[in-house]
Order: sequence, then structure tokens, then C-alpha cells
Amino acid sequence: MLAHRVVVTGIGAITPIGNGKDGFFDGLRSGKNGIDRVSSFDVSQFRTQMAGEVREFDPEQFMSPREAYRMDRFAQFGVAAARMALADAGLEINDANSTRVGVMMGCGIGGMRTFEDQVRVMLQEGPRRVSPFFVPMMIANMASGQISIATGAKGPNATLTTACAAATHAIGEALRTLRCGDADVMIAGGTEAAVTPMSFAGFCALRAMSRRNDDPKSAMRPFDKDRDGFVMGEGSGVIILETLEHALDRGAHIYAELAGYGLSADAYHIVEPAPGGDGAAYAMSMALRDAGLQPEDIDYINAHGTSTILNDKYETAAIRSVFGDHARSLLVSSTKSMTGHLLGAAGGVEAIACIFAITEGIVPPTINYTTPDPECDLDYVPNTPRRREVRAALSNSFGFGGHNAVIVFKRFEE
Repeated sequence: MLAHRVVVTGIGAITPIGNGKDGFFDGLRSGKNGIDRVSSFDVSQFRTQMAGEVREFDPEQFMSPREAYRMDRFAQFGVAAARMALADAGLEINDANSTRVGVMMGCGIGGMRTFEDQVRVMLQEGPRRVSPFFVPMMIANMASGQISIATGAKGPNATLTTACAAATHAIGEALRTLRCGDADVMIAGGTEAAVTPMSFAGFCALRAMSRRNDDPKSAMRPFDKDRDGFVMGEGSGVIILETLEHALDRGAHIYAELAGYGLSADAYHIVEPAPGGDGAAYAMSMALRDAGLQPEDIDYINAHGTSTILNDKYETAAIRSVFGDHARSLLVSSTKSMTGHLLGAAGGVEAIACIFAITEGIVPPTINYTTPDPECDLDYVPNTPRRREVRAALSNSFGFGGHNAVIVFKRFEE
């Protein structure tokens, strides 16, 4: 059976640098910095005190007050981004097509804010005071569950929880679902809202986050020699994927083609990437093969680029091993420098950044890049967006536990 081609027809985004397709695109176009001191709780006792927060979000623009009350913030983000994406695609889900529309979302942590709130209730008021909505608000699968309830999508539905690779895995698995004919449309991406005291305490204990508290806006500096850890972000990135036949039949606007997917495991360590980036390199090579592309066909890589010492070093090594001499011609950037690291949602937002680069002919920058690192020696598009034709773009996502996921978008040609 011939596999279906898959295209992107809708975009929805909730991010620290702008909401909606236009807001997020404007942020990428201007190299906006969305990181600042945390405003949602007191961070004075924490080693890290900044984050990429979504500061302009009203869930009641996307759902009723009752629905919002029964969702954790991560699910609110996901539902909002999904509704934006469906509206952008001009797609209505109804009785005739509902079983052919599915949802595939990534989420690394789930309802952390709800979890912390209800633990305090139990400790202070006793177990009988815990909310009956505690479990259905907290569990990570409510990312896709609430989206299907909100939109009426009755097709294939799952949430992947592969840490920081979750959203990219979700998009890749949505691609496979469409290729094999199990759906005509997939709502795919990721969502996360883990800017909470317990999450911060845990990542601070790992010493994984930047401690540049005196200058929060310069803290997230991927590939820079003086990087000292990541800055957490929050938000959601969702895209509408359709089989090419379905998109053409309904006259949909097509942004790009989702052409390839690769995944692998480091089989090495619970939090550190494998030395040399072997697992990441294998996933990139697999994604290129799946897309039917050669390394020379890729113009831009949206790097995982977490601003941690080992990740940036080994991701650079992996890119060099896969792309050889062409690595010198590639543009590589980390949009996490602007948004912070959205954990399980990162791949959804960064997929949209790849689509932006293809459709706009603008490669978003790596901001806060001031001091080159000899071990990170590629063109990281420092500080300023760059105009360039992008025929194909690759997005990397690597998660704790050694999970690697890579997707490839290319310019749509009928």
C-alpha cells in the first residue's frame, strides 16, 4: 500500500513570546526574549529564579469558566492551541468526519500545579478535602483527552510522555497514523505548564537550570561558551496534519509537508546524553531516510539546544557526524533561547518554528550568543534572524532517559 503524503494546514501556539500563529511568528521574526523573573510564585529561596512564562493567557477566551475550572493549566494551553489550529485550518469537525480526526499530544509532566495544590489541601485539611477533579486534572493524558472532548475528534487518540522529546514523538506518530490510513486529520503537538515550585525545586536539585539570576534575560544562551543550564518555559504548540488528498479535496491552505520521522534511544544514562551524540545522530539519519532526503537537502536545523554543557556539545557533534561537510553550510538555531525550554511541549513549538522558516524565508536566531565555544562550531544564527530560502528543515528533540525524536518538514510541492 502506498503511504499517504502528509501536510500541515493549521497552526496554534501559546508561548512566552506570543500567542497564536501571528503572535508567535512576530516573536520569532523579531528575536523576542520571553524570559524574565518568575511572577507566579515566590522564587526567592530557589537557585534559579527565572522562566519563560505565558503572561497573557485567559482560558475563558477558549472555553467556558466551568471547563477552565476543571482543567489544569497544561490542558488549558493544549485546548487553546488546538482550537487556534483548527480555526487556522478552516476545519470543522462534525458527525460525518469525527472518527477520521485524531489527536496525538506530547506532555512531559502533566498537571503539576494541580498536584502541588491538592497535596497542600490534603496536608492542611485532610484527605477528604482533596478535589474529586484532582486525578482527571493531573494525569498527563488529559492533554489529548480534553482536546478530543473540546473538539469532538473521535479518531486515534494518545498522549506521549517521553520527557522533552514528547511533542516531537507525538507529531511523528501522528505522521505514521496518517500515512497508514487510520485517520484523515490529526491534531498533533505538545503542551506543558510546569513552572511551579516543586518542578523548580527538582530541576534545581539536579543543577540543570541556569543560575544567572542577576540578569534573567541573558540566562538562556544555547551553544555559548558561558552557558550554565536551561531556563524552563511553558506553553503549547499544535499543528493540524492532513493527508494530502484530504487537504486538496477541501481546498485547504498548505504550509509545508511533514516528510520524515526518526527516533532512537541513547541506552546510556537517565539524564545525560550519550557521549558524541550517537543516539541523536541515529535519529537524524533515520528521519532523513524516512523523508527520502540527503543531508545536503536540509537548510535549517531547529536544534534541541538546551543551553546545558553536555547537550549542546554532543548535539553539535551529532550534527557534524550526520551532515559531514554540509554542516558548515547549515543554519542551526535554538529558539529555546527566546522561549525557554518548554519540556514536553518544546517539540510542538519548535515544529512551528521550522514551518515559519520554510514559509517566511526567515531563520529564527539563537539569542544571547556572545562567546563562541570551540566545541560548538556551527553557524547558530547568533542574535539576529536571518533571511534565507529554506527548502527543508529538521527539528531535534532529546529527552531524559535517552529518548531522541527528529522530524523533517519540507516546502510543499504538488
